[in-house]
Amino acid sequence: MSLTEVRSTGPRAPTDMPTRVPFLDLTAVTEAVRAQVEARWSEVLRSAAFIGGAAVEAFERELAAYCGTAEAVGMANGTDALHLTLRALDIGPGDTVVVPANTFVATVEAIVLAGAAPRFADVDPETLLLTPETVAAAVLPSTKAVIAVHLYGQMPDMVALSACADALGLLLVEDAAQAQGATYAGRRAGAYAVAGCFSFYPGKNLGAFGDAGAVVTSDPRLAATLRSMRDHGRALGTHYEHVVLGTNSRLDALQAVVLRAKLAHLDEWNASRVGLMAQYRDRLDPGRARLVADQPGGQGVHHLAVARVADRERVRSELDARGIGTGVHYPVPCHVMPPYRDYADGPLPAAEQAATEVLSLPMYPHLEPAALLRVVAAVNEVAGRLPR
Repeated sequence: MSLTEVRSTGPRAPTDMPTRVPFLDLTAVTEAVRAQVEARWSEVLRSAAFIGGAAVEAFERELAAYCGTAEAVGMANGTDALHLTLRALDIGPGDTVVVPANTFVATVEAIVLAGAAPRFADVDPETLLLTPETVAAAVLPSTKAVIAVHLYGQMPDMVALSACADALGLLLVEDAAQAQGATYAGRRAGAYAVAGCFSFYPGKNLGAFGDAGAVVTSDPRLAATLRSMRDHGRALGTHYEHVVLGTNSRLDALQAVVLRAKLAHLDEWNASRVGLMAQYRDRLDPGRARLVADQPGGQGVHHLAVARVADRERVRSELDARGIGTGVHYPVPCHVMPPYRDYADGPLPAAEQAATEVLSLPMYPHLEPAALLRVVAAVNEVAGRLPR
């Protein structure tokens, strides 16, 4: 999610207009943790342990336990989580990595920053998620890994993708930036692959008060390497002994406090999103706004409520005029973006078609039922008939 989208909560409508339904409103989730955050921030201020320390270690333990992994390694942001994971797995020049074309650019960016090349894959036209078939179609002899993106808050068939990766001799990495708490076959996001990478950008289901990220894994050697790499490649427990090429990607204590407080509410907030999505699914006219399909076997956490509409920009404009905020995730597939188009070797019809139709509707845990009904009524009124 871009910074402009988080800011799209925007100014309040004039008092003579109906109350606007923002695309995103972080006010209620912030208020829910304000007292705890302020108290724990006071502890951090007294300790002066601003980088690392007890606050970060406590969050890492709780995140690993929540995800069902042995380790969690805090990072400065989700892009670094992906980039450093690939490098820690010895993925670099000469290697290729399969990635869906309809992800946020950071997923692809991380591959290129690691020195490898993306192999763009198409997706299932209904769920918009990777499948074993689309992965296999993109694999080359140079392919070393596949990144499974848990788009919009739901996981693909991770059992099938794990089997596919094993059969092809590929490492499997999860980009779970939008899926904190999602499950497939009873296992949480981050627990299927060699590593699960999270962003805690403020608008995420588990969001910081700024940039933050993490990697979860049950491989202790990978975790140790990542802890070194995030801290300038230092040998653990030393200050001037640098053993690998690293960077500065440490999770600071103030953000760890926020994330730890919010983690305690995550299941409750995700349950609210599930209920809201059920209301959208029951009430939207599927002939005018067709919601992205649920992945059988999984439980998504609906970071976004994404419908497909015809003539999207007109629909957005008319919804805006009715006081309904919306977003688009994502209007340009990565394989046609200027920095990455040279890596593409052909059309990806499902991803390309979806990019012209996807429209993200308001979705946040404290969205009021009356506001959701306003959204549904407006969409059903202004959206045209979808082609069959």
